[in-house]
Amino acid sequence: MTAVDDRPMTTDIVKFFESFEFPEGFKVELLRGEIVMTAGPDVAHNDILEAVVDQIPRQQWRRLQTQDIAMLEETSEPQPDLVVIERGAGPGHGRLMPSEVITMLLEVVSKTSVARDYGVKRSIYAAAGVPAYFIIDPVMAQCVLLTEPTGQGEDADYRCQRITKFGDLTPLEPIGIELDTSEFAAYENVRPHRYP
Repeated sequence: MTAVDDRPMTTDIVKFFESFEFPEGFKVELLRGEIVMTAGPDVAHNDILEAVVDQIPRQQWRRLQTQDIAMLEETSEPQPDLVVIERGAGPGHGRLMPSEVITMLLEVVSKTSVARDYGVKRSIYAAAGVPAYFIIDPVMAQCVLLTEPTGQGEDADYRCQRITKFGDLTPLEPIGIELDTSEFAAYENVRPHRYP
């Protein structure tokens, strides 16, 4: 048995989610019992993600995109934009990556995901004990690194938060790099928000 197999199946929603065939072209996640479907990302989103992946050393880190995450004690199977795992850790096959082996999760905020990325996902990732959650926000042209998860369930959060602006070098201590954000583009014609 693996940690993924040991997850409590407390509701039928998990069984439904794992057996249902969703339409192609959508990102589908289970977030605290709610099924969330989103359309494909903006080109700026993909360019940012590509720039990040290019800077994370492949020799040391697995850089997985479109990877579903298994989180013990959560009715959640999120699919972050990027999952960073130490090379050699975690399973080599299967649909779900156990949260216990993850070093950092990354989300690039879209025009419609602001509240989810800064709210429910922040809480879910902290509750799962993910050491670092990195939010890249093209709406506000900023990056937010969250570390030191604490708490359980919906009350979970991160103790430490560092905000940097696009264009600044962004230290990512959990993976030992300084991220160059000079290529990151902000979204145009979007309303600013008040997060984090």
